[in-house]
Amino acid sequence: MLEHGGRLLAAATRYGIDPGDWLDLSTGINPAGWPVPPIPPEAWQRLPEAEDGLVSAAAAYYGCSDVLPVAGSQAVIQVLPRLRAASRVGVPHPAYAEHAHAWRAAGHAVTAWQPEQGVETLEVLVLVHPNNPGGQTYHRAELLDWHAELASRGGWLLVDEAFIDATPEASLAGLCPRPGLIVLRSLGKFFGLAGARVGFVLAAPALLDALEVRLGPWAVSAPSRWVARAALADTAWQQSARPALLEAGARLAGLLRSRGLTPAGGTALFQWVRTADAAAWHERLARQGILIRLFADPSSLRFGLPHHESDWARLAAALAS
Repeated sequence: MLEHGGRLLAAATRYGIDPGDWLDLSTGINPAGWPVPPIPPEAWQRLPEAEDGLVSAAAAYYGCSDVLPVAGSQAVIQVLPRLRAASRVGVPHPAYAEHAHAWRAAGHAVTAWQPEQGVETLEVLVLVHPNNPGGQTYHRAELLDWHAELASRGGWLLVDEAFIDATPEASLAGLCPRPGLIVLRSLGKFFGLAGARVGFVLAAPALLDALEVRLGPWAVSAPSRWVARAALADTAWQQSARPALLEAGARLAGLLRSRGLTPAGGTALFQWVRTADAAAWHERLARQGILIRLFADPSSLRFGLPHHESDWARLAAALAS
């Protein structure tokens, strides 16, 4: 098992601090997520149905006609490598570690990739855009060039856009479906609905059909589908959330910079700090009930967004101390 953010109960046990007393900044999840209304009882009492309107809502939101709902991006990350024969796969480092882990586990040859290498030696290129944890982005023209070259010889460009909703103009979703282009989206980060476990795959119909066979029926629960459909259709909330998150991301970067922790990158939902003292910072903050994400390679920290003004003040005071 790879380590992820959000392991609050484990931290509470380790440091002897009640879970309710923590400020959890270890994930890149919108702390002011979409406000979930009461879920109708029938959503709990009936099996999910494909005709419930979720696919139409997702197609409208992403601007893509071919969309497959899945139980979060993670389910697809584990299955996609098993739809190809052994391939040469490039994955940037650092990046969301589950990608490289899943491709290696399926018998593929995975290398740490950098943009200057190009894709001449690859059959699959896996990108997290913007990257997690570094926040790096790519120009659309170079993404399309890499895709065209890979697709011309049966390869794939797989783009995980889990953190792109605050800047949708950078997304490739509206260009799908195209052979060899696979885009992953999630409701966990921007919408703050990580617990619902809802994601989407945007790809050519044949690939979506193969994925659906592998994942089986009822991959997403009926209550999660109901919530996802409503959230995707709430354009007013989305339009207000985007500038608020961009402002909060900039505010977090400024706060960290003022405390000598200048971010090396980030997004609207998190900031990433490279420092040789990452482990010490993580420990000091944890002893004050503030949980952030620690990375060993490279030595770095990822800070999620505080929510209330009292949370911002608490983080500022802890960093100053």
